[in-house]
Amino acid sequence: MLSGYHVSRRRFVSTAAAAPFVIGGAPGVLAQSASPAASPAASPVSGAVSITSEPWGKLDDLPVERFHLKNAKGMEVAILTYGGIVQSLMAPDRNGTFANVVLGFAKLEDYVAKSPYFGAIIGRYANRIAKGTFTLDGNTYHLAINNDPNSLHGGNRGFDKYVWDAKPSQTADSASLMLSRTSPDDEEHFPGTLQVTVTYTLKNDNSLAIHYTATTDKDTIINLTNHSYFNLAGEGSGTVYAQQMQLMASHFTPTDATAIPTGQIAPVAGTPFDFTQPHAIGERIRDGSSEQLLFGHGYDHNWVLDRPGPDDKSLIVAAKTADPTSGRVLTTQTTEPGVQLYTGNFLDGSFAGTSNKIYRQGDAFTLETQHFPDSPNEPKFPSTTLKPGETFDSTTIYTFSTQ
Repeated sequence: MLSGYHVSRRRFVSTAAAAPFVIGGAPGVLAQSASPAASPAASPVSGAVSITSEPWGKLDDLPVERFHLKNAKGMEVAILTYGGIVQSLMAPDRNGTFANVVLGFAKLEDYVAKSPYFGAIIGRYANRIAKGTFTLDGNTYHLAINNDPNSLHGGNRGFDKYVWDAKPSQTADSASLMLSRTSPDDEEHFPGTLQVTVTYTLKNDNSLAIHYTATTDKDTIINLTNHSYFNLAGEGSGTVYAQQMQLMASHFTPTDATAIPTGQIAPVAGTPFDFTQPHAIGERIRDGSSEQLLFGHGYDHNWVLDRPGPDDKSLIVAAKTADPTSGRVLTTQTTEPGVQLYTGNFLDGSFAGTSNKIYRQGDAFTLETQHFPDSPNEPKFPSTTLKPGETFDSTTIYTFSTQ
């Protein structure tokens, strides 16, 4: 689900998308991050919930802040107001040692220049829309083609490339950061003025909840997610191929060679896409007989979550992932109908991350909870249409524990 940082590949920000920081015709000015520290050291257990902030540079004269949410057990999440990015997430292993388990950068400049959506809020439409075109209420809309021949993750300047307004709060049990922005009518050629909030809440049970809401003044489409890259052994530690994953999904949506769903909802049984029982992520990832793995250069597909019925929107477990070495376990819950597993197939070693380690293919996985790719062009898929008077409401919870 990324655009081509190199012409041959789709997952990185394309040349066209690499200079989206233009407001009123003038290029954006990026000030250096005020706090370019590398991945933080192991966090001590503090016994108190806290939320603090620090300056983290400027974009277009807008200050960027980094907020630190910490729970009573010492788990800590750093979130940027730029793109709502989860910049680091310190989680304990079975021995109580903390490590940063998400990929990212130590400087704002790197997020602006070359980030493959590390940790960011994705919108208005997460994933791809075929040929950047959809029809709504008899009107045809043409979006930016930033992932040739398709539109990806909201176009040239999606929600990941804006500075959001921030409102922190805390209770005895949790620390929260509510981010908000107004996406004006015709932004990236999407219809309707959209009022959006995304609230991150870190609780004492070592869960990070992400709650999305949005309203519109005109019929539009919407699909929001978070694009964190996880490595439960710690960022920069190598591939995630030995980590065990289970997906609560007996079907997936196969794609064509451009990563657009064919419209089919296919059973995973008998294919490398069957994670209904726990499997090592890399166990079947190099199966050359699978056309779908060849199309995605690995896993880069949408799984259809098993729900009681087509209209069910309850919070269910979508995935469980465990790292045998550290003992860390990640349980993913969501109200969404699908989840995109992407295995960092296009991390090509061309840059270093938070701890100055070079990221390479397979060094992380994403679990992007979502409606299905290209849903506006597939009537059989769950609808992504949002109308005036309705509220888009979606929750995803990432909970960390140990074996």
